[in-house]
Amino acid sequence: MDHRSNAVRIAGAVATLLFISACSDRTSSPVAPSPDQSASLSSAVTQTEVLSNAVIHRTLQGQAQAHAAGHGRPGGGNNNLTYHGGVGGIGVETAPRVYVVFWGSQWSNDPSGEASLVQNFLSGVFGSSWLNSVTQYCQGVASGTSLCNGAGEAAGNQSGIFADVWADNTSPAPSKPTQSQLAAEAVRAAAHFRNTTAGSNASAQYVIATAHGNNSSGFGTQYCAYHSSTSSSAGNIAYTNLPYITDAGASCGANFNNLGPTAGITIVEGHELAETITDQFPNGGWLDGSGAENGDKCAWISSGQGASANTTLSTGTFPVQSLWSNAFNSGAGGCVLSF
Repeated sequence: MDHRSNAVRIAGAVATLLFISACSDRTSSPVAPSPDQSASLSSAVTQTEVLSNAVIHRTLQGQAQAHAAGHGRPGGGNNNLTYHGGVGGIGVETAPRVYVVFWGSQWSNDPSGEASLVQNFLSGVFGSSWLNSVTQYCQGVASGTSLCNGAGEAAGNQSGIFADVWADNTSPAPSKPTQSQLAAEAVRAAAHFRNTTAGSNASAQYVIATAHGNNSSGFGTQYCAYHSSTSSSAGNIAYTNLPYITDAGASCGANFNNLGPTAGITIVEGHELAETITDQFPNGGWLDGSGAENGDKCAWISSGQGASANTTLSTGTFPVQSLWSNAFNSGAGGCVLSF
């Protein structure tokens, strides 16, 4: 599983993308899925697409709300996450370390203040009750396991693991970075941060953030972000493609649930963060029978159990979505904002 991605997921995919769907309380019309997406997503929020040897998982806003209504809440009838055996023995990040790369000289223009929001959110989120649901998932257990119950090695949520930032801005990034260019930047980031062995990358994830107007093709119409992985001489490298989220407006979370014009920034990055922790090298970690990860199953819920809301961290208050917990509701599972 060399080239993988995860955003709001596509079923059975190696890469996942966070899609946006039409929510009834959105302040403007969401982006509609293309006809080929609609055909393959008639009853599920997830979809699989192969790009340059990578499978990409995406979720569009309207589809995600339909998914949440049927699957993301207790009694919704969807199955819990199960362990998928890991990739090279790695299924979850047991001691997550997040490295952020602000890629390209285009970051001299940051009209929404996305750089500071991302850093403040990641600086405060670890150790939080919002992220703590990831710790119920583990590796080193049999494929098909749904409850670790102390077995194996648990995913981590220790404080202080926002590891470092790199402003890679001595030259422009590609105007519309491709999947392979994003993967290559993640490999360069690993070298920059001196993570040069498979062991040093076993719990590392690299957030490749592109600047205003400098996003990869499909952003805002096919996905909001995605996480993936690529092989390298330093082992498998997990990375997130984080576009400039406010460029997509309501299609990627602006004013979602009346949480403000920049709400999508931390909703989307939080989604990818939690999915990478629990499925570092897709699809070896924790997914349900449709290929959805812990963020996909709870994306863009607008009311009721698991609805997106603000969470207060040591670094401020940030909008987040809920995350799937197998343990919730006496093991029936559901979307939770704290654990």
